[in-house]
Amino acid sequence: MIEAPSASPLAGTLRFVRYAFMPNRLQYCGGDDNRTLLQYATEGITDGGLTPLLRRFTGAMPYLELIARANSIADPFDRRVVDAYWIGNSLLERVEVRELYDDMLARFGSRLNGRMREIVLGKAPAGARPHHSFHVLDVHSRVGELSHSMETLDGCRVSWGRVVAVEGGELVVDRPPLELDEGRLAFGAPRRERALRQLDGYGFADAAAVGNWVSLHWGWVCEVLTDAERASLEYWTLHHLAIANQTI
Repeated sequence: MIEAPSASPLAGTLRFVRYAFMPNRLQYCGGDDNRTLLQYATEGITDGGLTPLLRRFTGAMPYLELIARANSIADPFDRRVVDAYWIGNSLLERVEVRELYDDMLARFGSRLNGRMREIVLGKAPAGARPHHSFHVLDVHSRVGELSHSMETLDGCRVSWGRVVAVEGGELVVDRPPLELDEGRLAFGAPRRERALRQLDGYGFADAAAVGNWVSLHWGWVCEVLTDAERASLEYWTLHHLAIANQTI
């Protein structure tokens, strides 16, 4: 049984769950734990059973560990590290090119050949950082984890939208979609969409109101964003969009 709350709901482990929950529910990553993860995050619980569940996210873990190591932070689930990976912050800038290159070589070098190997490993010297948008736009499809469709890329990246209506377990948001424009990835004009914010009455954005910015992952509302967080997410996504367009 899960124990009583022992830390703030804003702990790094709990914020990680907000973003990892939906791809876990869709069976894209992590173990078969989505109901348990939802319970942890909505109840604000961080007992000793949570971290082992999160370590099953083998796609994200090496990035968290790299960010933590480069910044002399012991815990890869430190809130600052989790923020850096999903949203983006100054910790990313302290990851050296060689550190990211060596990490990518160790993880994917044996799975890639020829030109594809050169492309993926070349992203580090091109300016990539261990942010989720980098993994989505330049790694996922090339190592055979996901199909290389626009729908997949757009759903897998963490995006942002402005709330225009709250309708029960859903939000109506204006969200800029990822598009292919004359052979290059770009953001289109904001499009009105419906996004799921609750399952069986539980979610992470109960306080969302019209005018708020929210983050979205695979059609799921992860949380309400501050203006600064939304700007940082956009900045790092555009940064990696430009790097992806170099070899599209």
